[in-house]
Amino acid sequence: MLCKLSFKNIKKSFKDYAIYFFTLVLGVSIFYVFNAIESQTVMLDVTKSTREIIDLMTDSLSAVSVFVSFILGFLIIYASSFLIKRRNKEFGIYLTLGMSKRKISMILFLETLFIGVISLGVGLIVGVLLSQLMSLLVANSFEADLTSFVFTFSKSAFVKTLIYFGIIYLIVMIFNTINVGRCKLIDLLYAYKKSEKVKLKNPILCIIIFIISCVLLGYSYYLVTAGVNKITSDAKIFIPIILGALSTFFIFFSLSGLILRIVMKMKNIYYKGLNSFTLRQISSKINTTVFSCTIICLMLFITICVFSSSLSIKNSMTANLKTLAPVDIEIKKTLDIPIEEIDNYGYTYEQAMDSKLSVRQTLEKLDFNPNLYFTDIIEFNLYATNDITIDKTLGSYYEKIKKEFPYLSYSTPESFVKLSDYNRVAKLFGLEELTLDDNEYIVVADYDQWVPIRNGGLKAGTKINLLGKDYYPKYDHVVDGFIDISNNHINVGFFVVPDDAVDESIRQQNVLIANYKAKSDKAKKEIEEKIIDLNNHPYANNTTIGASSKLSIYEASVGLGALVTFIGLYLGIIFLISSAAILALKELSESADNKERFRMLRKLGADEKLINRALFRQIFVFFMFPLLLAIIHSVFGIMFCNYILSTLGTDEVLTSIIMTSIFLVVIYGGYFVITYLCSKNIIRERR
Repeated sequence: MLCKLSFKNIKKSFKDYAIYFFTLVLGVSIFYVFNAIESQTVMLDVTKSTREIIDLMTDSLSAVSVFVSFILGFLIIYASSFLIKRRNKEFGIYLTLGMSKRKISMILFLETLFIGVISLGVGLIVGVLLSQLMSLLVANSFEADLTSFVFTFSKSAFVKTLIYFGIIYLIVMIFNTINVGRCKLIDLLYAYKKSEKVKLKNPILCIIIFIISCVLLGYSYYLVTAGVNKITSDAKIFIPIILGALSTFFIFFSLSGLILRIVMKMKNIYYKGLNSFTLRQISSKINTTVFSCTIICLMLFITICVFSSSLSIKNSMTANLKTLAPVDIEIKKTLDIPIEEIDNYGYTYEQAMDSKLSVRQTLEKLDFNPNLYFTDIIEFNLYATNDITIDKTLGSYYEKIKKEFPYLSYSTPESFVKLSDYNRVAKLFGLEELTLDDNEYIVVADYDQWVPIRNGGLKAGTKINLLGKDYYPKYDHVVDGFIDISNNHINVGFFVVPDDAVDESIRQQNVLIANYKAKSDKAKKEIEEKIIDLNNHPYANNTTIGASSKLSIYEASVGLGALVTFIGLYLGIIFLISSAAILALKELSESADNKERFRMLRKLGADEKLINRALFRQIFVFFMFPLLLAIIHSVFGIMFCNYILSTLGTDEVLTSIIMTSIFLVVIYGGYFVITYLCSKNIIRERR
């Protein structure tokens, strides 16, 4: 009997359950899709290093899934509470007819069970289908071979989804039972007749709170943009976060008391059509959902920032690779390690002895002949001395920059390169070749955050004394360039000096750069495998030699970009769904409660077109209110993210913002449209 009644209730109230069911299906499918990546990537034909990155990504997604399950659990419990509220009168009638609360709880239990089984089934089917598209996206992100692509089903993701959502539904059932047990018959029967009291808050107090909130919000914006240099520790990053969250709450709090008060003074607008009814409804909602609006606004803000930043990283990670990694291989080693300091720096005696050899000589001891595999070989040294550190090369500009950037390490020794060596590298890299007089130096840098600092020291005409001779800057600005291959601009600056300005007494590193003789990607990978295998050579532990290659940098760039993108998409979609679903469910519940009010408007002569327009406006404002403030937050949030991620070369911001906007329109806008249509159906006059 109860089972039959539960099934009929679900069928009868399907339109009321539509958004709830849609959200459950979406949550299940997304949860499965991102947890199924591990099984899909097993089929990818990728290199060993790429496989390691994929394993890291799947482990990260698995950890994020735990956090996501809490978000979805909260969302489902929140949604369930609204659905119970929607059916207060129905439960009251059951009690009046003699049904016990235990049986009502059993009805809810069975309904939740039916909906859970159906949503799990549909969600898993949708998830399995979408996961095939995700397979293609993963393969495309890691540039894997798609010729062996097959349809895959992830047993681990299936089991994990069943367990996580099974626990969530069980908690919902317990929660519903507790809620029903607390209900009183009188409250259930007359809940729909209770109206929210619109409390007109003190306008002066609201204005004061609003102004203070805007000032604090403006200060938090300043801290993450123009004043970002004042964030000198990890702890200080919480200052703008806390200020922003509190300001958001009090802006909603103050506006809830100001909007109605202000519009009531505008008689022509307030008394036009159903504006008085609509505005009081909006004010009532904001007044009673200040905390909810704050949470939704912050979730939308996080969603926009996460989407934009992750997509920006993905689009930019490999954008500069051709320019910043113009050769196939770069091999480095530390030179002249003092034997008396090996214990202080963790070196061995054998490594100290090997540090007297060049890269080429060490490669020969590793039984690797560079001439067999490399072409365009250039070898050169980097020089450094503890007598010339960053603070000394900034001259009079040092005191000023130290106040602005107190956390930088100014005691680090500067690096020097011979003019002839740099020009050989510059020619191979396609960079500008330089000229110097015998008492001049040039600073070469390309890291955006350091270029102004270097320029400040150069404009001050800072003199340096290198091995007893004075040198002066040729230019009052840095020359754009680099000598280390990379996927981003990381060169904080090195000094190009005349060849006779340095000698072997201050040499620091030996560097060998070259291209592979092999032309095909397969042959190049074989060379790299030989280089990697050098780690297994008996002499490998006796040296500090290390290598970077264009291929490894590219794979790392693609891997990191994919890792950030997938985690960003996962969290962004879940946050966006949660925000939109909470608003949608709140609106549907309000529409059910306001059914009698709309019926009264009809009796007073309002036609359906006017009523639908009023409903549309109040839903539109309620959806747009937190989104608008979230967008304003996001403008400054994205600026801060780009500052933090500037070393990654995040230049593709516009593309990522466009993609984020599309996600917002499709998901958030979709929930808005569905909410309006369902609400219109709820308040429609039945004939």
